[in-house]
Order: sequence, then structure tokens, then C-alpha cells
Amino acid sequence: MLRTRASARTTASTPVAASPPARRGGGARKTAAAVLAAGTCLAAGCAAPAQAGPVIQLSSAQITQPGASGITNVYVDVRNNGPATRLISARISVGGQVTLRSPVHRGQVQMRSVPSIAIPARTFVGLDPNGSHLLVTRAGPMKAGTEITLTLVFAHAGTFSVPAMVTNPQSGGSSYFLN
Repeated sequence: MLRTRASARTTASTPVAASPPARRGGGARKTAAAVLAAGTCLAAGCAAPAQAGPVIQLSSAQITQPGASGITNVYVDVRNNGPATRLISARISVGGQVTLRSPVHRGQVQMRSVPSIAIPARTFVGLDPNGSHLLVTRAGPMKAGTEITLTLVFAHAGTFSVPAMVTNPQSGGSSYFLN
């Protein structure tokens, strides 16, 4: 509570709450000194470099409408603006089991399940049909044209979610290769 000059002129019959004397300028001086120090540091270039956005950015997420087998694939583009990490798990909002898949050998179409997918530092990685991607089994119903949520978990970068469009290339719907 601030006291004005008028409230300081009280008579003995009016009690005044005891409060510590106000320090004038002390807080303002400390704030000014902190701003000056920060400005000097910035001018000298000693501040940490600014991040170009989130460490992980996800885009173009698509899931192919499952066929009679109920098995489908998920493709997504991953931009890593930070240090190297690994994609260690994934899930989708309609349930099911999501498995990480990668080619057995570079350039081959034969795939295998893997415990993680490397995401190098400051790179763009496309999870696509001919490379590493996600395999979904036992998921809930998914109809072309609907949107589900894809959540990816990275070893060193945390958890990130993105909307994924369910597509059906056979019925003229979208395809990973057309986007």
C-alpha cells in the first residue's frame, strides 16, 4: 500500500499502519542496470542464437485408408531445426499399433521393423513409401477425407502432434506422391 503525503500527516488519535520506509529509486536502478547489461551483451553478440522455430516441425502428414486387411501406412515430413534425435514411437488418435519401418538395405523396397528412425541435426526427413515410414495395424475405422491426429515421440526433442489426412488414391483421393 502506497502512502501519500496527505496520509503521512495524521494526528495521534488516528492510527497509521506501520510499514517499512519506501525505498526510492532502488528498484528502478536495479531494473535499469539489468536492461543496460542485457543490451550490452546483445550488442557484443554474447546472447544465445535465436531458435528458428520449434525444434521439430511436422507437415504433409497422410495416412492411406486401410484396405480389407486393416493394415495401412503413415507418411509425414519432419524438419529438425535442432540437434540430432531419433523417432522412437508414434501413435494415432484412432488407436491401433504403430510400428516404425525402414528399408532392409538402402534403395530396396523390402522393409523391416526398427526400434527408431534417425533424424539428423538440422535436416529435413521425409517418411515416405520407399523409405522409412510408419505401419499401422488394428486401428479404428478411418474413412478417406477425414482427419486424425498423428503424434510422434522423439528421443531428445519430445512429443509433437500433427493432423493427418486419411487418403484413398484408388478412389481419386490424394496421394503422397501428388502433394
